[in-house]
Amino acid sequence: MEKIKENIRFLYPGKEEKTLREIEMIIDHYQELCTFGEFHLSEKDTVLIVYADSFKEKNEHELPTLKKVCSKYLKNCINSIHILPFYPFTSDDGFSVVDYKEVNPEFGDWNDIEELGRSFHLMFDAVINHISKSSNWFQEFLRENPKYENFFIEENPNDQELYKVTRPRTLPLLHKYNKNGKDAYIWTTFSEDQIDLNYANPKVFLHILDVLLFYISKGAKLIRLDAIAFLWKKLGTNCIHLEETHRAIQAYREIIEKVAPQTVIITETNVPHIENTSYFGNGENEAHMVYNFPLPPLLAYSLHNENVDILTRWACSLQLPSNQTCFFNFTASHDGIGVRPLQGIVADEEIDLLAQKVELHGGFVSYKSNPDGTKSPYELNCNYMDLLTNPAEEDELRIKRFLLSQSAMLCMPGVPGIYYHSIFGSENDVQGVLDSGINRRINRKKIQVAELEKELQNPESLRTKIFTSYSHMLAIRKNEKAFSPFGQAKFWQEDGIFIIERNHENETLICLHNFTREEKHIEKYTENTVCLTHRIGCDTILGAFEFKWLKQISK
Repeated sequence: MEKIKENIRFLYPGKEEKTLREIEMIIDHYQELCTFGEFHLSEKDTVLIVYADSFKEKNEHELPTLKKVCSKYLKNCINSIHILPFYPFTSDDGFSVVDYKEVNPEFGDWNDIEELGRSFHLMFDAVINHISKSSNWFQEFLRENPKYENFFIEENPNDQELYKVTRPRTLPLLHKYNKNGKDAYIWTTFSEDQIDLNYANPKVFLHILDVLLFYISKGAKLIRLDAIAFLWKKLGTNCIHLEETHRAIQAYREIIEKVAPQTVIITETNVPHIENTSYFGNGENEAHMVYNFPLPPLLAYSLHNENVDILTRWACSLQLPSNQTCFFNFTASHDGIGVRPLQGIVADEEIDLLAQKVELHGGFVSYKSNPDGTKSPYELNCNYMDLLTNPAEEDELRIKRFLLSQSAMLCMPGVPGIYYHSIFGSENDVQGVLDSGINRRINRKKIQVAELEKELQNPESLRTKIFTSYSHMLAIRKNEKAFSPFGQAKFWQEDGIFIIERNHENETLICLHNFTREEKHIEKYTENTVCLTHRIGCDTILGAFEFKWLKQISK
């Protein structure tokens, strides 16, 4: 308990003894409820990122439908599912949680979650920076219920210190609410419906600790800490990445390890790379995994420029603080493609050009406010395949460029996360944006199961071609120990080919990715190798936007 005590003393001086007693009581309560076996990340782990209601079927709750679709199509290539917030909510497609401990009845119930957990490892979202304004916690705060006093942050809207606060969006930092007949200006980092919790109050820390351990008791093997960089607020600072935020994560990890040491903690901080990787801590005390945020925009940038110089330099620079940490690699998710992580890697004008490409391909660009009053691209809202190629281009080119990007992601050291629209070959849902006014809806369309099955039965459909190739890659990947999340990797480039070497004991994989439209000769890499990704032989030509995974054969 010493490390826990140290962090609690730092966070709550003068209140540490009472807080520690409460922590011990919560630990005792969940010790008996969290009795799961060992869980260790390996090359067999691939995570599907999906909403509870991503797949629709008439007269059926969404969670049973999700299990049916995943069991039918993905069981042989994906073993884990990140279910985006499946709790009752009021906005932001789930990220304004009304009740952390309930399942949205439209989706199903906890029995459905438990049933899904019998077939797949589960990742739960911990949306713990903020909570819905309709939640009981906030409503009781507005009624001035003493139990919820200081659960949220009131500020003077005229305080000049507020202008130092880092803003992820262009919306106001404070919103006005009726607090028992009086005007109260409350901290809202993301929207008027998402009220930031006040972690300076130890009761909030304890309530959230209870939520995290509750999720583990309900089968969460992995927990994603959403928007965690904004957790702690302190006027006079930029209120992002504060030491208190890191200490809070460290405390939560230490406590969780007392109860369920197999749990994997993932932090979501869509910020420049150095700031993002700070959430590894010292390699043993914060996140086990952090999102590899530069990867999605950097792969797109490299494909559009047909140049892998910057991608290769960046990959060579990747460092981990210990062999207990790794990256969560992805190219698409429920959010757009953040471009802030590119800062310091590519020039601002290049980011602007990438944003222009998105708009030419039918997507949208979200902007953030800068301290000087200007705006800059924050997020690219576009289906990932449509980001890489214009939807008007031929399917063959679209498929090749898309699968090339997915192969590069899968070969990177770490655990891959695959968005449901990626593996099933979806395209932009522009109508979803027009109907909702929400840019992110372009990549959140619900898939009708009957339509999906019909398209997958057609061997010439875009969905079938992508799904068949993608699932083939994943089936290969899970059986190669060199793809261990913690395994060694080397990177280099040669004439537009991005090369990733993965090693495990005496096994070596050479993964070649041609980011150009020109054929490349690869004779020197094919000697004494087998090609894992091509069923029929392996010639010495790497075609335009082609990739190959070669496995060296011991002489």
